[in-house]
Amino acid sequence: MAATQNAARAHKSDVVDEVKTRLGDASASIVSEYRGLTVAELAQLRQTLSAAGGDYKIFKNTLVRRAVDGGEYQPLSEYLSGPSALTFVQGDLSAVAKALRDFSRANPHLVIKGGLADGSLLTTAELVALADLPPREVLLARLAGALAAPMQKMATLLQALPQNLAYGISALVEQRGEGGEAAPGGDAPGSDEPAGTDDAEAAPVEAAGGDEGDTEAAASPEEAEASTAPEASTAPEANAAPEANAAPEASETPA
Repeated sequence: MAATQNAARAHKSDVVDEVKTRLGDASASIVSEYRGLTVAELAQLRQTLSAAGGDYKIFKNTLVRRAVDGGEYQPLSEYLSGPSALTFVQGDLSAVAKALRDFSRANPHLVIKGGLADGSLLTTAELVALADLPPREVLLARLAGALAAPMQKMATLLQALPQNLAYGISALVEQRGEGGEAAPGGDAPGSDEPAGTDDAEAAPVEAAGGDEGDTEAAASPEEAEASTAPEASTAPEANAAPEANAAPEASETPA
């Protein structure tokens, strides 16, 4: 009798230690009620969860409460009512939640109560929402694609920058050529005569003008004075002095 009791105590202690170990090794834990499920259905459920990264185990609620009492997994006690089982998540939580959700749809006797992940309780609604998420690999691939897209765009822009700069310089050169602008240090486009020809031709003209001025300046003073003296004006005949009138003849005195 005593030996049987001791064996029972030892078994319970081993179960408590097992629950603690499994909870510590798992990334999350989900509590579900299996009332009404057959042995074959439970075997199918274990196989489905194992493929998704979960381990389905049935323990007595009293032993699970003893295992989580006073520890970080204490919140799980809220869901320990009725015939309960623990699903220890070793892989992707959303994949395990999806496997439980899909199985419960085909077998309504399986009831998802809640779970615990990173010290936070998960309600049934939150577990169902996690089940709707894509697998972890898909999410990581999408995240990697979202991070890589801006980098690829930046690389493309940097690669196209020198080419666009060359096009811009070429277009500017062509635009200046069409506008008739001379290149710096060169002749105007379309001009056959070398630069400075007009200045060279203008020089002799100025020199010629200067010689003529010098010739005029070299004239003699007399010629200059004669050219500048006013011409003598001829007095009109009307202004001529009247001739002196002859003295009147002496009148003869009467004899």
